[in-house]
Amino acid sequence: MRLIRVMCSGRVDLAHVFRAFSNGVDGVFLGACHLNECNYTTHGNYHALTMVNLAKKVLEHIGLNPERLKIEFMSGSESNLFVEGVNGFVKKVKELGPLGRGERTDESALKFSLEAVTKLIPYIRLVERERLRLPAMPEEEYHKFFASDEFNRLFNETIADKLAISQIVLLLRERPLPTAEMAKKLGLTPSEVSRHLNTSSRQGLVRYDESRKCFALA
Repeated sequence: MRLIRVMCSGRVDLAHVFRAFSNGVDGVFLGACHLNECNYTTHGNYHALTMVNLAKKVLEHIGLNPERLKIEFMSGSESNLFVEGVNGFVKKVKELGPLGRGERTDESALKFSLEAVTKLIPYIRLVERERLRLPAMPEEEYHKFFASDEFNRLFNETIADKLAISQIVLLLRERPLPTAEMAKKLGLTPSEVSRHLNTSSRQGLVRYDESRKCFALA
């Protein structure tokens, strides 16, 4: 087990979470102060809860079980809750199996998806701060929002589309590709890939190579 100690759960970033998974960690457990009991009056634990819910959605989107990431709330004096929480989480992760293999995801495909997510983290932070920063409210209300149609719409319009473009750019760094081959590699329809390619072309990221009848990096 790998442990990272920070003074406030609000300082745990998406980059920490996805760096751990990129390094082959099978699960990430985050312990935070009880909600409404922030030691630093910064509501860092609320920020951590938002980050975890968002990261779970990203994990699910790239084919990883979101239960590989967990946050639990406890005070510094509740060592029993920490031990119980960690033991329960370790048991769950063992049930899920090794990262990727437990989901029957190809190792190279998993590495590719995590790399695409990692490159997108600065943008995801911006979306979280501007579109998904929620007011302090009961924990169940947070979970309700992140399971809502409103959140799914926001996720698809912002993060999911940008992630697809990030994946397309990574593919084209290897070699120029036709739309159909990219669609097959990404598990998308050719029309979806075409939509993302049109957006990427307008942004100056890709270009169509007429001589080879395929797309390449601009």
